[in-house]
Amino acid sequence: MAHPTDMDPNHPPPADVPWHALDAAAAAVRLDSPAGGLGSAEAAARLARFGPNRLTPPKRRPAWMRFLAQFHNLLIYVLLVSGTVALLLRHWTDAGVIFGVVLVNALIGYIQEDKAERALEAIRNLLSPQAVMLRDGHAVTMAAEALVPGDRVFLVSGDRVPADLRLDRTRGLLVQEAALTGESVPAAKSAVAVPADAALGDRCGMAYAGSMVVQGQGSGIVVATGDATEVGRIGHLLASVAPVATPLLVAMARFGRWLTGGILLLAAVTVAFGRLVHGEPWQDLVLSAVGLAVAAIPEGLPAVMTITMAVGVTRMARRNAIIRHLPAVEMLGSVRTICTDKTGTLTRNELLVTDIVTADAAYRVGGSGYAPKGEIRCGSRLVDPAREPLLRELALAALLCNDAALHRDPDGEWRLAGDPTDGALLALAMKMGLDPTAEAGRCPRRDALPFESERQYMATLHHEHAKHDNAGPGILLVKGAPERVLALCVRERRGGGSAPLDRERWTALTAGLAGQGQRVLALAMCRMPIGLSGMIPDDLGEEGLDLLGLCGLIDPPREEALRAVEACRQAGITVKMITGDHAATAAAIARLFGLPDGVTSGPELDRLDEAEFVAAAQSNSVFARTTPEHKLRLVAALQAAGDTVAMTGDGVNDAPALKRADIGVAMGRNGTEAAKEAAAMVLADDNFASIVHAVEEGRTVYDNLRKTILFMLPTNGAQAVVILLAVLSGTILPITPVQILWVNLVTAVTLGLALAFEAPEPGVMARPPRPRSEPIIGGRLVRRMAVVLALLVASSFGFFHFHRLQGDGIEEARTIAVNALVVGEIFFLLSARGLHGQGGGRTMLLSGLAGSRPVWLSIALMTVLQLGFTYAPPMQTLFGTASVGGTPWAAMIAVGLGLFVLMEVEKRLQRYWGCV
Repeated sequence: MAHPTDMDPNHPPPADVPWHALDAAAAAVRLDSPAGGLGSAEAAARLARFGPNRLTPPKRRPAWMRFLAQFHNLLIYVLLVSGTVALLLRHWTDAGVIFGVVLVNALIGYIQEDKAERALEAIRNLLSPQAVMLRDGHAVTMAAEALVPGDRVFLVSGDRVPADLRLDRTRGLLVQEAALTGESVPAAKSAVAVPADAALGDRCGMAYAGSMVVQGQGSGIVVATGDATEVGRIGHLLASVAPVATPLLVAMARFGRWLTGGILLLAAVTVAFGRLVHGEPWQDLVLSAVGLAVAAIPEGLPAVMTITMAVGVTRMARRNAIIRHLPAVEMLGSVRTICTDKTGTLTRNELLVTDIVTADAAYRVGGSGYAPKGEIRCGSRLVDPAREPLLRELALAALLCNDAALHRDPDGEWRLAGDPTDGALLALAMKMGLDPTAEAGRCPRRDALPFESERQYMATLHHEHAKHDNAGPGILLVKGAPERVLALCVRERRGGGSAPLDRERWTALTAGLAGQGQRVLALAMCRMPIGLSGMIPDDLGEEGLDLLGLCGLIDPPREEALRAVEACRQAGITVKMITGDHAATAAAIARLFGLPDGVTSGPELDRLDEAEFVAAAQSNSVFARTTPEHKLRLVAALQAAGDTVAMTGDGVNDAPALKRADIGVAMGRNGTEAAKEAAAMVLADDNFASIVHAVEEGRTVYDNLRKTILFMLPTNGAQAVVILLAVLSGTILPITPVQILWVNLVTAVTLGLALAFEAPEPGVMARPPRPRSEPIIGGRLVRRMAVVLALLVASSFGFFHFHRLQGDGIEEARTIAVNALVVGEIFFLLSARGLHGQGGGRTMLLSGLAGSRPVWLSIALMTVLQLGFTYAPPMQTLFGTASVGGTPWAAMIAVGLGLFVLMEVEKRLQRYWGCV
């Protein structure tokens, strides 16, 4: 009978039942699962009760609502007001450009939000479409959606597990759970129960939905379907995570509020002063206020910002970092902490034999990956395996007691077919000069016992020569867990013969290798009677085995990742390892990367209260045996402390933390689709070093954005102040609103855009990360902008009134005033190129004047446009300009050069005063 609460008609089996802690028979009783499978009627009733075995899609806002939400931003409101002002002034083209920018930004935001929601679609696609189950006493293949709790399911190699199963029978069953647990090797499964508090990766009696069967067979009882599965729980966790606003968007929202308030205040002062002091008509004052607003609003800034980030996206793509969400480009520059997965990111996700211990000696093995190349050394001595009989005997056992195959693809890369452990042992044997085909022919396999978690070893029976067939002498080879293999051994191979086994010494050697974070395997052999053609497990213990030695395997670190972690330290970026792997393995890899000692495990985190958890997140660097909830909480805790956090990952279990992080970084080659869709950036080469390159580009993008704002705000502000001064002094406007719109439009698409292509400044990665709360324009730059604004206003206002005093016409004086403003902006552009420039004096001055190719192209284009603005008859008619002689041009260039020199002197003074 079922447990009275487990199969209640109105409720599914309780999610908090530790099915892994119950034996299979007890689980079957609680789920009312008969040995012959559920009947069709009962299955249909449970399907109606529990629902189909699929993940429920989250509720999505209507498309129109998501589109309108893109306009809910104060800076966008400012732009809409700017466009409305242009419409009121009947400048249809300018209004069209402004509204076009707003619409493009909204479309980009809408598309990116739609892409982000595909992460949930990717998780839903993890569930298997079909399953082989018992129904009415017969094995049938049905749609996996029809599975219900209590169903009995069969698994074979190559299957995707269709639901969460409590296994009741296994034979050599290995399941790849890396997407859920982060472990690099497939998990060996059995029907045994484990403690209730066992971590997900230690629950050998469970097979979870979405994982892959890589070897063996098994069957299990469905304990959870659909949203109640482990992967469904992660899906709900992902759906509940709200994306974090980027520092740039926060800063721009704050800047938009400041800018809006400033414009409204200036407009009000203009109208009030003109009316109360000079008694000017309301209509003229409103037009002046409108002109001031048009002058002050940087209409082209959002477009230039978008292009600046797009340039960064292109640069990053060349360095294998694919940006999916545009604001992430800038945010990379502020990253203070990188939380990285271990497997496949810091390490190669390939097992490699690095140590061999025999009774005679200890050896170190070189090489990388599965390529059969690498030196064997004993201490500093280079070893020739052909002259080391015991070493060659161990290599032969590693080759023959093996089900993997290695092949070389057309690109020259060695690829593995089979289990990673077998692949590493096969590569070892090939490094020692053994040929798999030749040795298999010389010692053909007659029988095998596959690896099973109950036995913890694999055994194969061979005959030394094919001509003996079943009558010749045999060799029994065994490999497996050291404690299990040592229990089968009575002797150890030594100096070409055998000696009694020193069990304590081998146990200590095993512990030493394991303490270094290595996975340890023992290999043994014995001669078998003539004529033996098969074997059973009992055969292994009749006369005992000879121990050949131990092999230590690791997932080796990427060389480029070692350098990248060091580069992070120099850049003031903290690296933390968060992995689902075992603590010993994580600690060993952490030591190789120079991360601080000490590992905190997931169960230890569970015992901490909220304050202790936050403290642990900040003080510790390595976290092992973590769950998706742990990763999510660690990221949130670091963000709460003020850090900008990047999180790397490749599995479904990483998706919630990837979405919550300021920068989620997914692996492009081996990452799951769920991880990629949740991330803001995808590494095309799965290489941690690419993150460091992306951070460098992110810092450059942020510098270029600041340079753009530094350039555009004082130039726009100068135009507004020129109008404000004219109203306050009761004089005629030196520049008309239509001329202001012209300057705004052409400078945005020429001079302002040039700064997007600036190369990184020297020492960009030597600076510490900027604080998350740092304003995009700080006090130092505000002072610089104030100086520039004053100089530009003095130049434009001064030239206008000087030429009016000289008797020039209003059109000519205004033309000179506009061109003086533009010439000043050109020289300021050269100065704005350096925010953190090194050095000073003549070197700095020449570097500013040298410019870059985009800068000089923009200056040339601006010059052509201004010459047309000044001399082309249609432009003169449209904008009210007049031709200008050579003398005013020379004077304007001289004043512009003086502005450049003054700004460079100001930079040196600020550096001298310690403001930089």
